[in-house]
Amino acid sequence: MSCRDISDHIKEMYDTDISHNVLSQITDKIIPDIKTWQSRPLESLYCIVWLDAIHYEVKVDGEFTHKAIYNVLGINKKGHKEVLGMYISESEGANFWFQMLTDLENRGLKAILITCTDNLKGFTQAILSVYPKAITQLCIVHQIRNSLKYVASMDDSSSKLGIDYTTIIY
Repeated sequence: MSCRDISDHIKEMYDTDISHNVLSQITDKIIPDIKTWQSRPLESLYCIVWLDAIHYEVKVDGEFTHKAIYNVLGINKKGHKEVLGMYISESEGANFWFQMLTDLENRGLKAILITCTDNLKGFTQAILSVYPKAITQLCIVHQIRNSLKYVASMDDSSSKLGIDYTTIIY
């Protein structure tokens, strides 16, 4: 986003004016820290790694475009969760996941025991090409979401109980 877009967004959301110079100073200050975080060394083994993308729309040059943020969350040997990486692309695809997994390997991640994914076509092959011993499983949230399409929207048992399963899932 341009400084003008960010300034307009802050004005709209928070009713606060921030000059373009202040925004430039802020971004100039934090970009080196972000780049350091993005390239930091990782532990050699993560027990479970979740790989998923979030899709969103963003305004670029006055027009809305679709983007995807690739998120990687891992649990290390001590049981601590950490964000291993966040990557931005135009859309989600196995080829970009492969590039992202290669980046994680280059940063020191040598082995993953279990990966949890949404079963995107070619995703498991991309994982296994970088981490051949990893076990891949479909994320339970994706399994439930995908199975709901086979449930009638006015199922008698759920409506009698007053349960809205889509609210529970999301």
